Amino acid sequence: MSLKIVLVDDHEVVRVGLRTLIERQANLQVVGEAGTAREAIEQVGRLAPDVVVLDIRLPGRSGVEACREIKSSWPDVRVIMLTSFPDDEVLFEAIAAGADGYVLKQVGSDELISALQRVGRGESLLDPQLIQTVFEKIRSARKKERAEAFENLTLQEMQILGHIAEGLTNSEIGLQLHLSEKTVRNYASELLRKLDLTSRSQAAAYAARHRIEDYL
Repeated sequence: MSLKIVLVDDHEVVRVGLRTLIERQANLQVVGEAGTAREAIEQVGRLAPDVVVLDIRLPGRSGVEACREIKSSWPDVRVIMLTSFPDDEVLFEAIAAGADGYVLKQVGSDELISALQRVGRGESLLDPQLIQTVFEKIRSARKKERAEAFENLTLQEMQILGHIAEGLTNSEIGLQLHLSEKTVRNYASELLRKLDLTSRSQAAAYAARHRIEDYL
């Protein structure tokens, strides 16, 4: 059974060259071509290819944006990003968008065919070290986001919020922190105001969502 392939590059010469290489293989079939992200998405929806070879840099919407939409709408479609330069930042974005691999435009014909066949079989062509770096960046961004969620709270307010998340009453929190119930209530009211929340249940959910336990 042939792998159905859609080629996406804004240069017709590149597409012709790729098609010529690919169609020498009996088990590979180019079923469509596109020069923009919009055309690529339309082609994928209409032709249901197995693999999309997608140039990272396209006029208008980028190849990364097209990859993200393709993988969101048709998660079983495999996407290989095509790039002239191994730009780490752009490749990070492509991986985060769901790309299954990338190849350089300067790649040899045998390597290109091998890449298409491997991705078509469900393999990944992503450098493990590059993937690890992407995951580290994502984790770092999430950690920063969580930290910013509490940046306006004092340590005392953080501790009280943590106890609210545990389901403790103001009286029980007071015993834990050696504060009066009234003082705890005042702190609780202030932290709700700072977080733009209206109830203890919202505060508990907020604390859990942003993993307050990592900061106490």
